[in-house]
Amino acid sequence: MTLPFTPTFAQVPPGPLARPLHLVPINAGVVSVHTADGAQVGSLKLVGGVWKFKAMGYDAAGRMEPGHGPLTEQHNMQFTTLDPAEVSARLLGALGSTR
Repeated sequence: MTLPFTPTFAQVPPGPLARPLHLVPINAGVVSVHTADGAQVGSLKLVGGVWKFKAMGYDAAGRMEPGHGPLTEQHNMQFTTLDPAEVSARLLGALGSTR
């Protein structure tokens, strides 16, 4: 799979997130969620037939922090389908990000 960005797994600086979000399939039940510039901000996990967003952040030392990061408030937001446009609009719309 060729991605339009290089995935990064590091602390995301404060401020607006690069739009749109991209969904990268990991397996049948997990999809990684990245900003347009590649920063991982979470994942979507299939739980009981519903996709749930799991926010993810990284501390200054690069250690993953589940439930943290710039989309913490959207943790556990639910989706019925993996429509990238809907996921991006809802997650970033709730954040108020306009970039």
